Amino acid sequence: MRQKLIHDNPWQRLRQFTVARIALGRCGNSQTTEAVLAFGLAHAQARDAVHAPLARAAIEQALRNAGFDTVAAHSAAPDRQHYLRRPDLGRQLDDASRALLAQARPAEPPDVVFVVADGLSALAAQRHGVPLLLAVRERLPGWRIGPVVVAEQARVALGDEAAQLLGARQVVMLIGERPGLSSPDSLGVYLTHDPRPGRTDAERNCISNVRPEGLPYAQAAAKLAFLLRGALALGHSGVDLKDDSEHGVLPEPSAQQGPLGN
Repeated sequence: MRQKLIHDNPWQRLRQFTVARIALGRCGNSQTTEAVLAFGLAHAQARDAVHAPLARAAIEQALRNAGFDTVAAHSAAPDRQHYLRRPDLGRQLDDASRALLAQARPAEPPDVVFVVADGLSALAAQRHGVPLLLAVRERLPGWRIGPVVVAEQARVALGDEAAQLLGARQVVMLIGERPGLSSPDSLGVYLTHDPRPGRTDAERNCISNVRPEGLPYAQAAAKLAFLLRGALALGHSGVDLKDDSEHGVLPEPSAQQGPLGN
């Protein structure tokens, strides 16, 4: 009687609900060749996502085609190697970008400035930045949206300095997250009210894993619009601002903050 070498996992049917590595089966005491090769491919995709350059010109063109003004920025990290080894440089603008953003400051303070940044996955910013921005804009009627900053070699905190130079009341950083072995293109969203250098992570709100296979654009946009209005009403973002967007009740701006557009 021939012995069966490849054993299917009885949990195989659960794989339709997740991209996580479950129910891989086995060949003897080892993983199957298919599972090993798939893991190698995912690892290579994650590494590529970290090192791939941002297609800044293409993103800027797509944003302008959608009716957004844009401005380019670069961190103080001169290249990818410095960016990966010196996180502090990725949190600061270089001198040329500071001058450019100061010149681009609108006459009236924007209610929000969006920053599309490479972070640890330029692929995420290129795939999901513009579609998410379009979905959010639909949910912010009457808001003054400043120029969209397209930033290279950037960390989250870079958005605080960029938005301060543009005079914005709030900043939203759309940035590539650290790639996982099932998600090389996951986009993170970070909201900071009253942005300025020195803000801490406790003063931000985060929405993670934005992509069609994770949190869809429409759902992420609804959460972000809720948090933007909530931060405006509270006068700050961070740990005190909770995501109650599923209840469908969005807070109104407080009297101290004043109505949008004024």
